[in-house]
Amino acid sequence: MNASLNKLSTGIVYIVGAGPGDRKLITLKGVECLQRADVVIYDLLLNDALLEHCSPHTEKIKAPDPRVRATRQVELNQLLVEHAKAGKVVVRLKGGDPYIFGRGGEEAMALTEAGIPFEVVPGITSAIAASAYAGIPVTHRDYASSVAFVTGHSAALRSDSNINWEQLATAVDTLVVYMGVAHLRQIVERLITHGRNPATPVSLVRVGTTPQQQVVQGTLADIASKVAAVQLESPAVIVVGEVNRLRQELRWFDTKPLFGKRILVTRARAQASEFADFLEANGAEVIQFPTIKIQPIERVDMPSPDTYDWVIFTSVNAVEIFYERLRENGRDVRAFGGTRICAVGPKTVKALNAVGIQPDFVPTHSRGSAIAAEIENLSGKKILLPRAKIATADLPNGLRKKGAVVDDIPLYDTLKVASDNDKGVFDRVFLRDEIETDLLNGRIDLVTFTSSSTVTNFLEMFSRHTPETLLADVQIAVIGPETQKTAIKHGIQVDVIAKKATIESLVEAIIAAYHSL
Repeated sequence: MNASLNKLSTGIVYIVGAGPGDRKLITLKGVECLQRADVVIYDLLLNDALLEHCSPHTEKIKAPDPRVRATRQVELNQLLVEHAKAGKVVVRLKGGDPYIFGRGGEEAMALTEAGIPFEVVPGITSAIAASAYAGIPVTHRDYASSVAFVTGHSAALRSDSNINWEQLATAVDTLVVYMGVAHLRQIVERLITHGRNPATPVSLVRVGTTPQQQVVQGTLADIASKVAAVQLESPAVIVVGEVNRLRQELRWFDTKPLFGKRILVTRARAQASEFADFLEANGAEVIQFPTIKIQPIERVDMPSPDTYDWVIFTSVNAVEIFYERLRENGRDVRAFGGTRICAVGPKTVKALNAVGIQPDFVPTHSRGSAIAAEIENLSGKKILLPRAKIATADLPNGLRKKGAVVDDIPLYDTLKVASDNDKGVFDRVFLRDEIETDLLNGRIDLVTFTSSSTVTNFLEMFSRHTPETLLADVQIAVIGPETQKTAIKHGIQVDVIAKKATIESLVEAIIAAYHSL
């Protein structure tokens, strides 16, 4: 059934496959559906970060738990029909692919019977994705020309099951079993009984495509005992076949330098996404827990930049907010005239380039005193310094010592995040109490601080504990010497410090620290 993404008077349901776990494995069409949804009904085990694609007005409903609600599917079907009949755009967000052991067909049938238009947006199923992330291709010209997906649920093992295990055991080269961990021993016995060689390689991939991915390998003869020994639990897929022999050569995901590390990012939301992307690209699980937010100061007497000899931008925030103020006043980059521009750091240079400005000078250091020392011939020069309200006095003092006339204009404020309920603050739903518990129990490996304010605000949010107690089993990484000083002043031991005051340098330092262990 085909329908437009535009809202219909009768409503519409999109049955969307979200993929296996990695939040970036959802399709572009799946993201588009989430962006337009009035209602999202989502599965329990989904990556919460997927819900960030929804607009603020979207109603988010967690699907009933099948482990405690026998009528779960009936309730789900009723919810879909009810919201669609109310004229809403409904997204049924399902793990993996809706039509591969996802009951998407049952939901689509219920919608058909109710006369509700729907579309199915396929997703990447775990049999393919988890295997690929484990370094196991389910087909390979030299090892496997056929593959089958089968459920390992208890119903599949009953005598009246429609799964023909006798023929299936030897009919395909690669067999991928879903939902079979609890019945692994029985599945193995059936395959061996019906002719599969006991020496056939087997892999179990738990929570594939996530930084918690775990792989256990063996053969049909010993895999059950190996899995029991490590107490591997669901969810996991079972891969049976010769293709498992390729893992040692083709594994790529769980060899990343930060694989499995849980890293807490305290940076402001607007600045955190690129940092999180760098960490995730190196295998880390990132918990975004902003302790600050950037808020432009509303009433600022904005001087015209062309009345100054220099304008010094020390951050991306300063560039973006300053330029927005210019635009609000009907002006653009021409307002700078012949004024010379100084940009501190490569990100600030990039932000200026984005609005059509090539800075005249980029200092080699980001410290205020060093910047002032590097700019020559400042005697009698007028300098505009638009920046954060809480910025230190090192830079303007250094400039004034060289004879400059400095207008230090507070352009934005760096505020403490007020509460866990601050809308739009958290990228993922990690409440403060959960973070606190994880820190105290050593379930977070590293906390990153990118400014002095992130340090002080973080400690205020967890004031029930001393830093020594709260961070006893956690490593600390900071972006520069000023942040390091603040951390040490509060009794925090700093384990990693970036060589340069950039997030790239901080990530490199974190990787180097773990590599040396």
